[in-house]
Amino acid sequence: MTRAMSLGPGAEFDLIRSMMDRWGSRAVGLGDDSAELKIERGDTLVVSMDAAVEGIHFRREWLTAREIAYRAVTAALSDIAAMAAKPVGVLTALTLPEGWRPMLGELADGLADAVDAAHTVIRGGNLSDGSELTIATTVLGSAFKPLRRNGAKPGHAVYVTGQLGGPATALRVLANGGDPARFRERLARPAARIREARWLADHGGAALIDVSDGLISDLRHLAAASEISIEIDADRVPKMDGVDINEALTGGEEYELIVTTPTELDEAAFATRFGIPLTRIGVATPRGKESLVVQGAVVAGQHGYDHFSR
Repeated sequence: MTRAMSLGPGAEFDLIRSMMDRWGSRAVGLGDDSAELKIERGDTLVVSMDAAVEGIHFRREWLTAREIAYRAVTAALSDIAAMAAKPVGVLTALTLPEGWRPMLGELADGLADAVDAAHTVIRGGNLSDGSELTIATTVLGSAFKPLRRNGAKPGHAVYVTGQLGGPATALRVLANGGDPARFRERLARPAARIREARWLADHGGAALIDVSDGLISDLRHLAAASEISIEIDADRVPKMDGVDINEALTGGEEYELIVTTPTELDEAAFATRFGIPLTRIGVATPRGKESLVVQGAVVAGQHGYDHFSR
């Protein structure tokens, strides 16, 4: 494992040193302008970026600094999971306003929590001043045969992992000044389904996408990429107890996985292995007038989250 280089003098490097001290072995080879890594022969390098911006993706009064940083990195890691890839490193760029500097240690711990959960390391990044806290994350991964969202065919079964609606319910309760109780954990500590994605790929997965913008929205993305339509049964959509079906269908930041397969998956084996359900919710059909048909529920607009629809 490559040790970090010594850093030069200056306030910026003092802040970086303070994060490196907290990260220890969870940060590898820091000090150069670029990261160096090796991937297994024959693998494909998979790269994704994500950004979390204060006031857009999180509110300071709703989450701790540690949770904010953890969620930011986990969102990027989920994009790697969505291609059934294994992460080999994370690059993170922090825009750190003066008011956030006393929380730098907590932010660093949140970054470390996320890479620990994904069994990967921090390989570099950047630190700059600015007016709003922003955490931009680049994740590097590898896969022998990445799964993409364009592999679904008519007749494929459509599955989703986990239980939906917790993050959306928590946000609604917080916005109304309430206590989200058990829903808060799903908002504050989401999981990137990396091991689950690789299991799905190994068991016949054909198309894969994570639920970041909402089940409805991401099913539409998968259908568009695969040039098919999808029919789902709202009564089969797995949701947390007490969650409204509309929040389960449209709520974002779930980071669960949607997968299509030409054959049935062993839902019981998946649940035993990972401790979360795998549920068949529908079927892929030949491309029709509607890319998505939802049976059993009336969903206003049938759209998920869109950054630029406001």
